Parts: sequence; C-alpha cells; structure tokens
Amino acid sequence: MKLVSLQKEKEVRTGLIQHDLVIDLYEATDGKLPKDILALIGRGGEALKTIADLGPFSKGDKGVILLEDATLKAPIPRPVSIRDFYAFEEHVRTARRKRGLDVVPEWYDVPVFYFTNHLAVKGPHEAVVGPAECEWLDYELEIACVIGKEGRNIAKEDAEDHIFGYFIMNDWSARDIQKHEMKVGLGPAKGKDFATSFGPYLVTKDELETRRSGDRFDMKMTAKVNGKLLSEGNFKDIHYTFADMIERASKDVTLYPGEVIGSGTVGTGCILEVGTDTHRWLRAGDEVELEIEGLGVLQNTVAGTREEENDVLPQNGGNTTQTSHHV
Repeated sequence: MKLVSLQKEKEVRTGLIQHDLVIDLYEATDGKLPKDILALIGRGGEALKTIADLGPFSKGDKGVILLEDATLKAPIPRPVSIRDFYAFEEHVRTARRKRGLDVVPEWYDVPVFYFTNHLAVKGPHEAVVGPAECEWLDYELEIACVIGKEGRNIAKEDAEDHIFGYFIMNDWSARDIQKHEMKVGLGPAKGKDFATSFGPYLVTKDELETRRSGDRFDMKMTAKVNGKLLSEGNFKDIHYTFADMIERASKDVTLYPGEVIGSGTVGTGCILEVGTDTHRWLRAGDEVELEIEGLGVLQNTVAGTREEENDVLPQNGGNTTQTSHHV
C-alpha cells in the first residue's frame, strides 16, 4: 500500500492512496486509526491489517478526496531521526576520483553514515532554498527505508522484520560549503542540514517483493533537471543493503519506529558525479524530478530566497582531504 501525509485544513492527516483517490484514514475509520503517520507506524502490523481490511472506496465516501485535490506533505513530515549512509560504491569511487582520491579501504569494512536535520524535511512539490552563500547546490538521488519495529543489535538476517516501507529521498547538498567544512574532518553539517526531501508516498515493503532479486531489489532510479535526464542507476547495484545498514545502525543502539535510513547517492545520482560540463549547479527556478520504479516521482523546485520558499505552496499529489566524504 501507498501511504501519505496530507494537509487537511490546519492538520496533517495520514492518507491511503487508492488509484486517483486519497483516503483520510482517521476520518474514514471514525478515529480507529491515528491522524499522525508516526503513530500509525508505531502500531505496526496491526495498523496495516486494519487498513488492508478497508474499502474499496469511491468518490463521495467519508474521508475520500481526489488525489488531484490533495496537498501532500512529506510522507513522514517529522521523522524521529534521519541517518544517511554511503552505500553505493560507484558514487563513492566517482566522487573521490574527481578529487584525485581512491576509495579508502575502511569503506569496505563497515557501512558508515551521518545524522542530518530531521526537522528540515520537505515534501513533494515543495520549494527548496539552499544556504544564502551556496553557489554549488546539488541534488542527490537516494532511496530510504523507514523503521517500523523497535530493535537493538539487530542481526542482518532479522533486519527485514524491522522495515516498514520505503520512499524516495533527495539529500540536497551545498557542495561548496560541504567541501570547505569537511576539511576539518567532521561532518557534513551546514552543507546538508538545510533540506531533505521525502516522497511522494511511503510504500509498504510488501509491494516491492515482485522486484526482489536475491537480497536486493531491481528498481531503476533516475533524476531529471528541467526535464533533462542526468542520472540513471539501479537500486540492485547497492554495495551495502539496508539489512547491512540496519545491523550497523542498531549496534549497541535502539532503533525506534519512525526513524529513517537513507541509502546514500546512487551512482551518477548527482551533479557532482555527472560534472558541471554536463549540467551547471542548481539555481532558482530549476525543477528537480527523482524517480524510482515502484516508488513514484519526487518533484521539487529550487527557490531563490527563504521568502520565495515560504510563498510556494505544495502542489497537488500527482505523480578537500581524504576525510572529505560526499554522501
């Protein structure tokens, strides 16, 4: 199933996508399901079973609106946390080669990650503005999973039980700021924490089983800027699987429902990799579209100022040194 968060007057409600309809699950069930998607995720399989037993719905039913009339927020507008990993080898190789560096041997030892700002999340069709001093604004094409079950020291073979679902993630990056601050050997920080986009919906893991290929998923990943195709990759080419990432993230730490784990950038999945001879850095007015098979299309527009960012309302829900990492 495909779950969303939708703006309903002054509230954000959890919704279910059914063809060209969005069902407000709180209203449609007379309050049996929670308004907030984090609360729903926390109920785990019980909530999913309740949703599966609903419907089918029709236009005019209680809590049902047309998808084209819905204002979608990020599927999880305020996640518990965001860990972003560095799991695609092609991205690591290309990004480091452009700086005259090889992949450090330690990258093959364990999957590494950083925490980014979980309070700066953007949804589909929302505008994004980079830092005022940024001249090298970049997109990053990623896939993210959402933790649905609490766990600590989770073994790789048990990790699948702790995944609730997946969505597209854009890890916006201010490359010039990132390059400068990473020379210190800590971070990234201000090169990343201004925005991360999720969307357009949260797809429960059962929907992706037909795309499974062993311990990976065969899912094409592409990115376009102003309609021009810049990035092409596939989720199956990831070096560290989400099971690897969850095992590492949960080592001596408890993971909770609603935490988000990003994959890191797919190979070719950013301007840093394809090069500014192929496309300049992003600027105000650019439209960035990330698409992953089975997960939909996540579209955002770059705004020039914070005021412009606030003025652009979400649209409808239609479709350095050796330590300087670029994740």
